[in-house]
Amino acid sequence: MSKKNTQIETVAIPAKVYNFCSKKKLILGVVIAVVLVFICGAIIRGIHLAIEFKGGTLITYSYQGDINSNDVASTVKDVVGSSVTVRTGESLDSGGKQLTISFTSDQGLTADRQTELTSALRDKFADNALEIYDSNDVSPSSGREFLLKCLIAVLFAAFIVIIYIAIRFKNIGGWSAGVCSIFALCLDLLVAFTATVVCGFNIDSNIVAVFLTILGYSINNTIVIYDRIRENRKLMPKASLNELINASCTQSLTRSIRTSITTIGTMLIVTIVVIVTGYDSLLSFSVPLMMGLISGTFSSLFVAPVTWSWWKNKSAAKAKSSK
Repeated sequence: MSKKNTQIETVAIPAKVYNFCSKKKLILGVVIAVVLVFICGAIIRGIHLAIEFKGGTLITYSYQGDINSNDVASTVKDVVGSSVTVRTGESLDSGGKQLTISFTSDQGLTADRQTELTSALRDKFADNALEIYDSNDVSPSSGREFLLKCLIAVLFAAFIVIIYIAIRFKNIGGWSAGVCSIFALCLDLLVAFTATVVCGFNIDSNIVAVFLTILGYSINNTIVIYDRIRENRKLMPKASLNELINASCTQSLTRSIRTSITTIGTMLIVTIVVIVTGYDSLLSFSVPLMMGLISGTFSSLFVAPVTWSWWKNKSAAKAKSSK
């Protein structure tokens, strides 16, 4: 008969345990700072919804030589009568120069209006050989519907996360641990959104991709911490919740830092490459994501477990005083 050997993974309690649970003031300070930066950014820079969210027209022209985007915006504004955003770049297919014009409009882009706009631009910039490359028209109702669906997707994902954590970690906290993880996630999303506002990026479909990416990254890190707390509960049955959290976060600290350096470093390289090559449209993805990943590392080690500790200790003290 053959014997089947089973190996049980054990993690040694570190000799030096950092007191994560004593950082409540630090967490509160970070949250307040992020909120203040967001408010200041929204007031000074404003919140700019992209065409796909607020509706409007997006036209792309190919051109040659050099062109002044401010002059283009002024010419288009005289024709359409609304604020205009102009971006220059290069085509990924041909490598030729492209000019992208976006503006809000209740009338939509009719054939006559497109012809009028193109004629005005060709007359003004006759030396640049402007040729229409692509045009899209998004109605305001479609934009609002798309924005609503994006918000519902994020809220539904957050709800599923709470249910999952409540079931998986019912022995150490259940739904309260799930709610605290969502609070930490909200901070990460706010950091990413604040970076978008402060940098003056349009709120477009990129921010939805950023939110969903951060959601997966942050929740995964938080679950690793919770799982370590659950395992340490078996190894340290007499330890208090704060002692368990401090030990578990200390054990996961090196892993979290290494993972963060890899992921955040990758996004930093992407950001540098985008700036150097001139594909500025990708900055609205890479910069908010990089900031959200940094926040995700902080929130998974501090915000989620420490907030959960505060909640459980408050509940225990309230239950004890009511007896």
